[in-house]
Amino acid sequence: MADLDAAIGFVVAHGDPVDRARLSWLRSGSVPSVEVLDKAEVGQARDGGWPALWTSDVASVDATCFRLAELDDLGALNRPAARRALAWLASRQRADGCWEEDESLAPVAPSWAQPGDPEARLYLTGNAAFWLAVAGPDPSPDGAPAGRHYAGPSAEDNEHAERLALAGAVVRDSLAPDGSWPSFLAAGWLGAAVLFHLGWFYEAARIQVILAERVPDMTAADTAWMASALRRIGVADDDFLLTAARHRLAETQRTDGGWSSDDGEAFDVHTTLAAIRAVR
Repeated sequence: MADLDAAIGFVVAHGDPVDRARLSWLRSGSVPSVEVLDKAEVGQARDGGWPALWTSDVASVDATCFRLAELDDLGALNRPAARRALAWLASRQRADGCWEEDESLAPVAPSWAQPGDPEARLYLTGNAAFWLAVAGPDPSPDGAPAGRHYAGPSAEDNEHAERLALAGAVVRDSLAPDGSWPSFLAAGWLGAAVLFHLGWFYEAARIQVILAERVPDMTAADTAWMASALRRIGVADDDFLLTAARHRLAETQRTDGGWSSDDGEAFDVHTTLAAIRAVR
């Protein structure tokens, strides 16, 4: 089993105030200070999205999803900044049900976010739809924090139900007969999460079977992201894929208590927080 105490110690030792606030929320639901929340929300564009590190002024679907993940760890998806971001994501869905980055980002976007690329399109569709599914409707009139996070509303209650249905159809129709998908590994677990949320359990399970076969070779970062996403959408803790993921996280935990990011040391704390969410 993963050593949670060591993981907590790693975040405390190496994280910034926002990281430590995320840890407190994940451990006990402690509401962050206004200063921490304001810092976590900084840089939001006027249209509601957040620009990526590789661009300074154009909001990015991928970057906005990443920021929503951080805000989720602070219990802040009901605050105005997150609600604006979710509304922006919803507005960015194309008529065919997909999401894609702005064409102006093509010269600087990485492969997983490249406008016009079908693999990137499927990945971004799963990622954006995942956050619309998780966040659901705003339960409070002013967008203030409303208690501990939950697995998300039912598909029928979600204010983005029609958009989610379109996105789910895109994911479902992309699957090959063996359950594989024509995109990056992350598109698999994000797509499975969206299908699970929509009640397409058989289609989600087909993806999960393939993901389970891949777990022994997954990086720590991929394993943590996959497991935390599936748990967040409501997949049972004793699910076979989540069980395999917990074993993989135990194998890949470092002696200092942390888990390595695929994007360099600067993101190790983020990966460790995702692992904590996955195994706590």
